[in-house]
Amino acid sequence: MNGTSTVDSGWLHGAARLRDSGTPFVLVTVVQTRGSVPRETGTRMLVTAQGTVGTIGGGHLEHEAMAIARRHLRLAVTGAHWQAFALGARLGQCCGGAVELMFELEVGAALDWIDVLHQALQRGEAAVIASVVDGVSHTRLVLAPSSGAWQRGEADATTWRLARDLLTTPALTAPEGPPSPRKNGPRRFVQRIEPPGLDVWVHGAGHVGRALVAVLGLLPCRVTWVDSRPDEFPSEVPPNVRVLCSDDGEHEVDEAPPGACHLVMTHSHALDFELSLRLLRRADFRYFGLIGSATKRRSFEHRLADRGIDRAMLCRMRCPIGIDGVSGKEPGVIAVAVAAQLLGLREEIARGPEPMGWRNAGAASARIAETQC
Repeated sequence: MNGTSTVDSGWLHGAARLRDSGTPFVLVTVVQTRGSVPRETGTRMLVTAQGTVGTIGGGHLEHEAMAIARRHLRLAVTGAHWQAFALGARLGQCCGGAVELMFELEVGAALDWIDVLHQALQRGEAAVIASVVDGVSHTRLVLAPSSGAWQRGEADATTWRLARDLLTTPALTAPEGPPSPRKNGPRRFVQRIEPPGLDVWVHGAGHVGRALVAVLGLLPCRVTWVDSRPDEFPSEVPPNVRVLCSDDGEHEVDEAPPGACHLVMTHSHALDFELSLRLLRRADFRYFGLIGSATKRRSFEHRLADRGIDRAMLCRMRCPIGIDGVSGKEPGVIAVAVAAQLLGLREEIARGPEPMGWRNAGAASARIAETQC
């Protein structure tokens, strides 16, 4: 089976932590699905003797998968193993579909593939990971544009071809391989893993900023969290969050990549204004949200217009932030409403070549002027 995945790659951070601590784990991967199932192909979960990272959908399927994985750990079962599950009465689940899971024991020093894959995603590059099971032989191949290839075992020509096709042809979601493994022949799972689709910059580490980052830490996005006050950042942040303590927030706006999403929610209205001005002059963001009321928006609009920002650009400023219909002012409520707005944007990106927002700013602004201005 082969495909393209934009599923949560949080398991990768967990794998790195377990590798660094010397903790053996079993990597459980959904390699095939039919009908109604809890999670999509490519979803992964890590199982250790004491705990788990990630989920393949919960319920009895996950409970049984954990038991199998821990048996592999206890018996030091090497290689990789596939197993099919029908989501019916035996598992106490009424989905009605079926899944195949792959169990791979990960232990010892041969885990450099984690770094190759992680570094590619950090650079914003897609990468391909392949597993081949042929009897007792277990081969893994990781292919990344900047890092080249990493192999454990010798990948065969078919696996190489599938991996290269997926890496070089993003639109290709299911390249043709052997139609089905011959009896006792090799089984392959070749998957393109995309970096998170949203690059989110949170400017401000106050109550709302902390609540928002906690929520974003659960979502498939990259977060850069900027503030000048080091004591405002918590001692631990989610693995997809980069803390940037800087006295020059305006400079950090300039350093953000094109197409990023920005949330401005600092401790200072004056700083909020300067960051807003900087972002609107750049004009290459996907999303710009400014915390505040409709009154704050009107005040900022007048001042920004005086500084040369035209109405079309002002219409791209989301203020108040969050989805319609949620009016609570508690930090957690605002955080969830904003995260929902960003998830809506992510869905919009997935549906079309260009979302309403940054490259086609003029047309987008005309469409949203009625509701946002």
